[in-house]
Amino acid sequence: MDRLAIVVPCYNEEEVFPETARQLTERVKDLIEKQKIAENSFILFVNDGSRDRTWPLIRAEFEKNPYVFGLNLAGNVGHQAALLAGLMTVKDLADVSISIDADLQDDIGVMEEMIDRYHEGCDIVYGVRSQRKTDSFFKKATAQGFYKFMSAMGAKTVYNHADYRLMSARALQQLSHYEERNLFLRGIAPLIGYQTACVYYARKERFAGESKYPLKKMLAFAFDGITSFSVKPITFICVLGLLAILVSLAAIIYALVVWIMGDTVSGWTSVFASIWFLGGVQLLSIGIVGQYVGKTYIESKKRPLYNIESFLQHDEKGQAEEKAEN
Repeated sequence: MDRLAIVVPCYNEEEVFPETARQLTERVKDLIEKQKIAENSFILFVNDGSRDRTWPLIRAEFEKNPYVFGLNLAGNVGHQAALLAGLMTVKDLADVSISIDADLQDDIGVMEEMIDRYHEGCDIVYGVRSQRKTDSFFKKATAQGFYKFMSAMGAKTVYNHADYRLMSARALQQLSHYEERNLFLRGIAPLIGYQTACVYYARKERFAGESKYPLKKMLAFAFDGITSFSVKPITFICVLGLLAILVSLAAIIYALVVWIMGDTVSGWTSVFASIWFLGGVQLLSIGIVGQYVGKTYIESKKRPLYNIESFLQHDEKGQAEEKAEN
C-alpha cells in the first residue's frame, strides 16, 4: 500500500485551520478504510512565516492527531517556495503526494479519483476547476485571460489548474532537479514529462478568512510566471521596436513634406506624439529586459529558497518527535 502525504502551505490561516485539519483527517481515514493508501499516510501543514496563531494551532493539532505533521519555515517566503519546501520534505517520506491550499476551496472529494489515476500509472494528476461560479467576474476574467496568455507566450500550463495536484515520488525526484529561484510550479510540473491525467471539480467558496492572493500578488505571480517560462516578451519588444521605427519613418516623411510646403507649425502635434510614443516604447522595453536581467542576477546567487526552523513528525511507532534544523 502506498503512503500518501497531503502537503498544505499555510499563511495566516488560523480562522480556517481547525476545519481544514478536521476535513483532511477524515479524508485520510476514509482513504485508509477503502485501502487506497497506507495506514501511515499523513498531512503536512507548512507554516509560511504566519503572523497569527497558525503555527501554535498546527503544533497543538500535531500533539493530538497522529495524521498531522508540521513544518515551520523561518520566515515568509511566499506560497510557491513554501509549497516546494513541503514537497521536498515529503519526497523521501511518501510514495505519493497531493498538494492543496488551506482555504478548502478545492474539492478534497476528488483525491480518491486522483489516487485511482495514480494506480492506473499516472505520475502527475492535475486538479482542474470545471467552473468558477464562486469567483467574481473580474477574477474569473483575469484568471482565464492569464492561462490563455501563458499559452500564447509558449509556457506549458494546464488550463484552470492551480496547485491542486498529485505527484508520485519519482515525479518529486525530478522536480527536485529544477533549481530555479523564480518558482512557478504549475509551469514546471508539465515539463517533467511523465504520464499525466486530469480530474475535474467545482471550486467552492472560501470556508473562512480572506484570500491571500489580492490583485497585487496575482499580478506579480502572473508576471513571474510569464518571465520565468518564456522569452516571447523580448521578441515582442523587437517587433514593437520595428513598428515604432516604421511609424517614426512615416512621421519624418510627413515632417519633410510639411517643411517643403512651408507649413512648419502644423507638424508639432505629430512630433509631440512621436516623442512620447518612442519614449514609452523605450521605457517599456528597458523595464522588461531589466526584469530578465534581474532574474538572471537572482538565479546566479543560488540563495536557498527557504530555511526550515523545525519539523514535527510521528515516527513509525506513532511517537511524536521534533527536528530542529541547524
